[in-house]
Amino acid sequence: MRGAVAAFEAVDTNFFAAARTLGAGPWRVFFRVALPLAAGGLGAASALALARGLGEFGATIIFAGSLQGVTQTLPLAIYAQFEQNFDVALAIGALFILVGAGILVTLKLVGWLRFSWISPSRLATSTSS
Repeated sequence: MRGAVAAFEAVDTNFFAAARTLGAGPWRVFFRVALPLAAGGLGAASALALARGLGEFGATIIFAGSLQGVTQTLPLAIYAQFEQNFDVALAIGALFILVGAGILVTLKLVGWLRFSWISPSRLATSTSS
């Protein structure tokens, strides 16, 4: 939640005012102006929240327990399978790494594609004139 608040607070409010003066309603300003401008911060905050949630091993096992199918997270599944079937624990761990790497690559590609239209030569010509 803190990351989302910080992402929206980082957006310049002049954009909202400009959209409102052009006749956009509050919902249109939110979906067409605020959300796209805060998308980078929201994506980073979501990735951090996901990583923190997946990594909360100690708190989950102490406070919620490890009830299979109820409170079991991926790290708890690895821990449970470690003593029963080591090969399954390795497979779940590999899945854990692949999912994390996939999320990071996806976020990097989305950021790259979103800002790929901005080239340094375009910025250099616009600032020199």
